Formats: sequence, C-alpha cells, structure tokens
Amino acid sequence: MGLLSVTDLSSQVKQYLVITGNYWAFTLTDGALRMLVVLHFYQLGYSPLSIAMLFLFYEIFGVITNLVGGWLGTSLGLNKTMNIGLAIQIVALAMLAVPADMLTVVYVMIAQALSGIAKDLNKMSAKSAIKLLVPKDAESKLYQWVALLTGSKNALKGVGFFIGGLLLTLIGFKGAMILMASLLAIVWVFSLIVLKEDIGKATNKPKFKDIFLKALLSISSPLPACFCLGQETFGLWWPSLCFLAATFDWSHWWVGSFMASWVIGYGIVQSVAPYFTGKKKGVLPTGRAAFCGQAI
Repeated sequence: MGLLSVTDLSSQVKQYLVITGNYWAFTLTDGALRMLVVLHFYQLGYSPLSIAMLFLFYEIFGVITNLVGGWLGTSLGLNKTMNIGLAIQIVALAMLAVPADMLTVVYVMIAQALSGIAKDLNKMSAKSAIKLLVPKDAESKLYQWVALLTGSKNALKGVGFFIGGLLLTLIGFKGAMILMASLLAIVWVFSLIVLKEDIGKATNKPKFKDIFLKALLSISSPLPACFCLGQETFGLWWPSLCFLAATFDWSHWWVGSFMASWVIGYGIVQSVAPYFTGKKKGVLPTGRAAFCGQAI
C-alpha cells in the first residue's frame, strides 16, 4: 500500500490508526514513568518493598477499570475513553512534577492509581477497536492483530524504560515529568480534534448492572491477571531494578537500558506468537498451547 493510498482508507480504519498512535504514545510515557519512579525513589533511600507499594494502587485500579471498561466503551464510545485515558495520564504526570518533599508515599500511590486507570482505558480502547475492523468470523485474524498490538505495546514499554533512565540522567525526575506531560498533552489535543466518530458506541446503551454482572461472572480472568501483576510488581521488576543499581552500582542509564532490552525482546516474542500457536494451520491456539505457555 503506497503512502498516497492512505487517503483512500475507510473512516473507521483512519480512526483506528489514530487510536493505535495514541496508545503507543501513552505506552512510552507509562514505561518511562515506571522506570523514573523506581530509580528516583530508590535514590531517595526507599526500600524495594516500599517502592513496590507505590505501584499497588496502579495494579488494583487497573483491574477495577477492566471490570467497568466495557460499559464505558459502549456508553461513551472508544474515542472518548481513549481521550479520557490520555487526560488522566497527563494529570498523573503533572501530580508528580512537584518538589521532592511533597512526594509522600500516599501522594505517589494516588498518582499511580490514576495512571493505572488511564492505562487500562487506553488498552481497552485500542483492543476493542481491532474487533470492529476484523470480521466476526475471522477469529484467527483477530488473534494475530491483538498479539501484534500487545507485542508492540510491550516493546514500546521497553523503549519507555530506556527513555525513563535517560531522562532521569539528563534532566532529573521533575523535569522528566514536565516534559512527558507536555508532549502527551500535544497528543491529547490532536486526538480531541481528529477522533470525532463514536467508535464502538452502542446504539442502545447497555445497563451498567448487566455489563458489571457479566464481568463478575468472568472474574476468573481478572483474578489470575491480578496475581500475575502482583508477582511482577513485588517479585520481579522493582526488586530487580534495585538489585542492579545497588549490587553493580549501575547508573540510571544502564539500568534502564538493560531492562528495556529484556522487555523489547519479550514484546517481539508476543508479536510473533501466532506463528507458533496456529497461524500456519489457520487455526486458533488450543488449551494445550496455553498450558504449555504457562508451564514455560
């Protein structure tokens, strides 16, 4: 497809491309924010467990947003949920652009809670937009596109880790918050202008009770995710960052680069996962494939 043919794309496809761009921009700030918070507060003398606690509300409010995200998307439209997510992330970044003596544990946890809400609103908007573009009977194609989006998200999160370590080295924590909030505000204003269609908005607005009850019935999905995220927060990421900084005396730049390379590789694996789990045969992955993946 040539560059000139972009003008021939359908309105929905153009809207989806903008949503994906917004999601990628958000993901960069999300990854950078994680790295900045960990390294900055470790530098201030916080223990690894105290630093992990700063992200507790980030994970909890992300799960809560998942439960009500479907209702918000169908009621408001995916363009509005995307823009709301961007706006909330800007507020979260601005909250952290304050003097160091104001950055108490509770204050930072509140800012991280807002960031967790923003993250899941953006993720829900981007993934739901794909479902509108892929035919209902093309589940294999949907799986491939979702895997590509998720993989690109994690790869960009890794780039965000790198950017976070670099910004902390060059302009400090407060300067990094101001810069990221300003750049994301530009993306947000552009999104407000371009995303004019109510993508995904239901003609007959569903009742909140119906969607919430449906989400509760499928609670077996959010709960394992919650435990996995908890393991990631308390048992892997943040202790690893502190370990690298303390044991090897690495600079912010080196810590960010090391973790970035790991996450980027992880994102690439996610993107190509469909090639190993059924794409060649044109089928969806089976429960056996999922079990083997969990075992690995």
